[in-house]
Formats: sequence, structure tokens, C-alpha cells
Amino acid sequence: MSKGVSLVIDGMTGVGKTSLMDILVEKIEITPYREIFRDENDLLGKFFTQGNRWCFPMQVSFLNNRFNQYQEACTMTNALMDRSIFSDPIFADFYHRTGAMEPEEYFVYRSLFRTLVETLEPPKLVVYLDVSADEALRRIRMRGRADELQMPESYWRDLHSVYTEYYDNYQLSPLLRIDVSACDFVNDVKDRAAIVRQIVERLG
Repeated sequence: MSKGVSLVIDGMTGVGKTSLMDILVEKIEITPYREIFRDENDLLGKFFTQGNRWCFPMQVSFLNNRFNQYQEACTMTNALMDRSIFSDPIFADFYHRTGAMEPEEYFVYRSLFRTLVETLEPPKLVVYLDVSADEALRRIRMRGRADELQMPESYWRDLHSVYTEYYDNYQLSPLLRIDVSACDFVNDVKDRAAIVRQIVERLG
């Protein structure tokens, strides 16, 4: 077994990233590295309550945290991550498009992102769990988290659009894109076996 990040699972909010991580840990020899959310200065809270002036420092702080998390995961054996720095620009792109991040701030963010990523060994595989916008909304409503339910439907549709475009053009590492719109790998044994098989075959 080798050290480093073997696999990253990514996808829209509510798509089942954590559930798939739990399934893979049971099925294959891999070390889970769960996302550690650090926001010591409550920048996310300030962004939501005080407005766009906090968007840029919030995104740079999250980028730094993800960079440190990925570096730590690289010291582990066959690490499996729930999201990583390699998809961090999705929210920066989203906030830039919606006007929360100024063009100059976005330029600085993207430049910093490129500098950091160039120092990292990419994961052996990124699995992108793809769903339709309607299915993403259905799953978000079904799990019923208050902070997610308070966001308007347009927020999630716009975010879904950015996710789709980002992975349509993704080239930072090998990518396995799996459409799970009609797949219930959490409760259906056949769906679960099929998705695990796809991932294992690509990992080699």
C-alpha cells in the first residue's frame, strides 16, 4: 500500500458523498479522511449576516484549510477524502458569478489556488457523483437540514450549474463521473455493488 490520496468523492450538497465514503470503507482497504471544517473566525457566519465584504476572506480561509487537510491526508496510506482542495474553486466561481466576490478578488483567489495545487500530488481518482438539479433539490429537502432549507431554490440550481460546468472542464486529476440520479446506493444492494465495482475497477 502506498501513502497519498487514492480517492476523492465529490458532488452537490446532499448527493451522498459521506454515505458512499462509509460504504467504501467497509468494502475496500482504504483510510477515510473526513472533512474537518474549521472556521475559527466565523467567517461563514459573518458572510451570511453581514454581507459580501466577508466573501473573499472566507474563501481564502477555506482554501487554506483544505490545502492543510490535503497535505495531512497525503501522509496517510491510501487516503479517501470527502471533497478536497481540487474542487475548492467551485464556490469561488459561484460567488464570483453571483457578485459576492469582486473580479479582482476572484483573480487573486484563482492565482493562489493554482500556486497551492501545483505543490500537491493529485489524487489517483476523483469520483464525481452527478445528479440532475431536480434530484439534487429533492435530496436536499429530504434530509431536511434547516440551514439548507432556508436557501432559495435558485441558489441550489445556480450552484448545480457551476458544479456541472466545473467537472465538464476538470483536468486536474483522473475523473470518474457517475450519474446517481436514479441510483440508490445507500439502500439498494445492487446499486451499491455496481458503484463500488466501478470505483474499484478504475482504481486498479
